[in-house]
Amino acid sequence: MDRIVLRGLRAVGVHGVLPEERERAQPFELDVDVEADLSTAATTDDLGDTLDYGALVELVSRIVTTESHALLERLAGRIANDVLAFDDRASSVTVTVWKLRPPVPLALDRAGVTITRSRR
Repeated sequence: MDRIVLRGLRAVGVHGVLPEERERAQPFELDVDVEADLSTAATTDDLGDTLDYGALVELVSRIVTTESHALLERLAGRIANDVLAFDDRASSVTVTVWKLRPPVPLALDRAGVTITRSRR
């Protein structure tokens, strides 16, 4: 299966369990892989024959910036479900959400969750 790959999307949102995470927005980084049959677009060179990654980036960013969830698992799940609903040509999606400032008492560069959802 072909794949559209989005790497390093940065968005600021309010997601987390701790009180300070619920009160102040923080940066998140996202990676999204969407599996779809891209053979028609590879032949026609027409944007209408593929999934518009600009629109996908807007969709993902909107969820991060306008919703609020306690768990990264929930945030990643919301994104995956909406990406699958975005276009019927998407057969599966893998979403990784990175918290760039994890609230732990040790040196940790980032913490994240990766989930994959497919059409049944």
